[in-house]
Amino acid sequence: MKNRIRLFTTITIGLFLVACSNPAPKENVEETPEKLEVKQEVTKNGYTIGDIAEDFLLKNTDNEMTSLSSFPDAKGYIVIFTCNHCPFSIAYEDRIIDLDKKYKELGYPVIAINPNDPEADGGEGDDFESMQIRAQEKGFTFPYLYDEGQKVYPVYGATKTPHVFVLQNTDEGQIVKYIGAIDDNSKEPENVIEKYLEAALNSLLAGEEIKMTETK
Repeated sequence: MKNRIRLFTTITIGLFLVACSNPAPKENVEETPEKLEVKQEVTKNGYTIGDIAEDFLLKNTDNEMTSLSSFPDAKGYIVIFTCNHCPFSIAYEDRIIDLDKKYKELGYPVIAINPNDPEADGGEGDDFESMQIRAQEKGFTFPYLYDEGQKVYPVYGATKTPHVFVLQNTDEGQIVKYIGAIDDNSKEPENVIEKYLEAALNSLLAGEEIKMTETK
C-alpha cells in the first residue's frame, strides 16, 4: 500500500508540472478504479484532428450567453480551456490576450472556457463571480465562458489548463485543426522557441497544411 501511495504521489506531481488537470465532473470526484476508468474513457471520447466540433452556449462574464455562432464572420476559433487559479493558466493570460488581439482581426478570435467545478476539490476560486473579477482585472479582450455543470470540456477532451483547440469554419462545420499547447515555455515567455499555436494559425491563414497538428 505504501508503494502505491508513493507512486500515485509521483504521478500527481509530474502531471502538475506539465499543466493543471481539469477536475472531473462531480460524479467522478471519488478516485476509485471504476471512477478513474470512466474519466479516462471521457478523455478518449474527446475530439481528434479532423472532427467536426459542436457549438455550445455558455454564460460569458458579461452575463451574456455566448456561442461559436456569436461570431458569424469568423474564419475559425481559438478555443482555450483555462481557469483562474492554475499557475500555468495565469502565466499564459497576457499571451492569450495578445493572441486574441492579433488573430481576431485575421478572423480567429479567442474563446476562453473555464471547465472547473468551483465546488470540486481543486476548483476553489473558479466560481463565476471570481471569473468576472479576473476578466475585469486583466482586461480580457475575449469571452471568458463558464462551463456550468462541466458539460463542454469532456466533449472536447480537454484534460489540462490551458488546453487549446483551433477550429476552422467550413461548409461542413467547425473542423478541429489543432489540439495542444500554446508554446513550449510556460514560465519564460521571453525564452519561447516553438510557438505551436501561432504556427498552426499562420498555416491556416496561408492556406497551407499545419505541420504539427497536436502537441502535449
